[in-house]
Amino acid sequence: MDVIAAIATGVNPTAIGIVRVSGEGCFALCERVFRAANGRPFADQEPRKMAFGEMLDRDGQVIDQGLAVRFPGPNSYTGEDCAEFHCHGSPVVLRELLSALFAAGARQAQAGEFTKRAFLNGRMDLTQAEAVVDLIDAETAAGARNAAAQLEGGLRRTLEPIQDALLEITSRFYAVVDYPDEDIADVRPEEIAAALRDAAGRLDRLLDTCRRGRVLKSGVRTAIVGRPNAGKSSLLNALAGYERAIVTDVPGTTRDTVEESVLCGGVLLRLIDTAGIRDTEDVVEQMGVERSRQAAASAELVIVLIDGTGDITGEDQEILALAQTAPHFIIAMSKSDLLPAGFAHVLRRDENARKPDACLSISSVAPGGLRPLERALARIFPAGEPGEAGSLLTDARQEDAARRARDAVHRALEALEGGMTPDAVLTDAEEALDALGELTGRTAREEIVTRIFSRFCVGK
Repeated sequence: MDVIAAIATGVNPTAIGIVRVSGEGCFALCERVFRAANGRPFADQEPRKMAFGEMLDRDGQVIDQGLAVRFPGPNSYTGEDCAEFHCHGSPVVLRELLSALFAAGARQAQAGEFTKRAFLNGRMDLTQAEAVVDLIDAETAAGARNAAAQLEGGLRRTLEPIQDALLEITSRFYAVVDYPDEDIADVRPEEIAAALRDAAGRLDRLLDTCRRGRVLKSGVRTAIVGRPNAGKSSLLNALAGYERAIVTDVPGTTRDTVEESVLCGGVLLRLIDTAGIRDTEDVVEQMGVERSRQAAASAELVIVLIDGTGDITGEDQEILALAQTAPHFIIAMSKSDLLPAGFAHVLRRDENARKPDACLSISSVAPGGLRPLERALARIFPAGEPGEAGSLLTDARQEDAARRARDAVHRALEALEGGMTPDAVLTDAEEALDALGELTGRTAREEIVTRIFSRFCVGK
């Protein structure tokens, strides 16, 4: 493959900047842009150990002093010869060093090409490659831990027993058919049924992780709804930690949705602060109210704020009915710091109506006033057990492949239990194997691989 090079750090000035190189013959190119202080050629530097020296531009002029390290293949990130230059993080220095590498024969690396080469060279499977970008994009500690464990092969290890069982079924069947004169034990229907039931159970449990995986990776789309002046914008500001939305005593201040990502109770919330829902003659406010309704309809979690200092109104009841259409909803009495001791509201609700996931009192200004909300969110969206890290399905592609594998296994089991011969079951078992291979990258089509690596930044 060509020698590729790219700046692996950001475009803004930083203390340290890194330029990465990979490909057969890259050590010879690096020799032309780096002069080691110990006087040894770059290819003779001790592997995986930093060497101090001077960085040279395309004219051989010194542009910086820093460190360089070489990683001989196949024991490198990409599986081929690799090198990195660690210099001062001036964008000018990084560009000059990269330009010198281009002049020496390297080309600009495409987005995600280093990790793509690692995948193509067998250094990681597709789930591990996806974990790389998930780790870069992680917005919570739990999300980072899950991505790191997946990068170490957590999801692959979950899939391997399923693949091994299905391969045992298919390979033994073909062996019996292709070599009838050999003393190969036939595959008994009860053995096939046991293996298929085990595979189906494992895939069912894996698919049960989809929701937690999506929450860890993408967060929870959350709409804050309520009447005007219920404290919606105050709650958004308290969660965000700064004045994200305008707060006044004038009802109807918020006319449009305001969005912000926050961490609450260890859960990443994609918050949408909405306009107060009420009947109004103001055309602009009417548009805001309609957007509030749309936000609630598309949210996974709706937080209904009810002003704890006033009476429950018909509008509050209508908003509660709207919130019940969401997968999860919380009723929060706001302004608990202003309520008299022992004060509690009793909502007059239809006994047949769906119960909220939590009903609590909060304050956006009092110390510890949001702790009830934090505890409720941690309970509704649990992070899972530490041992599960790395074995969660985190995106739609993984979920789709696992679901197709599970469905194929169930079809194979139904066919077997319906009296079909083992060869008829084989087609569904092979379809399940193909879907699992697509998940790990063994049988993934080129367009799928290309789409995955297009998510990466240049230099990774």
